[in-house]
Amino acid sequence: MNNFITIAQIIVAASVAFVWIFRTHNVVKEFGQFGLSILVRSFVGFSKTVLATLLVVGIWFPSLILFSALFMGFFMVAAQYFHFKANNPMKQRLPSLILLVLCAFIVLNAANLL
Repeated sequence: MNNFITIAQIIVAASVAFVWIFRTHNVVKEFGQFGLSILVRSFVGFSKTVLATLLVVGIWFPSLILFSALFMGFFMVAAQYFHFKANNPMKQRLPSLILLVLCAFIVLNAANLL
């Protein structure tokens, strides 16, 4: 089970890093579509990057996992809300939905509920 949790942590962290570092043009477009400011976008990007880093560091320091996965999951819920509000197709909602499910899986395991 620990291997699955570690893999989930790496998938979430790598996905977030990829989007916020290499696909910023999509992020800029989506935040504009959502009507959110540059300040909000910068805060979300910084926070998600820090949380992704903490998820990876959590592999060696498990006390960091619950906090980082819980807050990352919160950002994924917010992403779902804004995609829904903007009436985006499922194709655009699916990545954050998958990451939300992975975060929930990580949180439940970190809280010893699985």
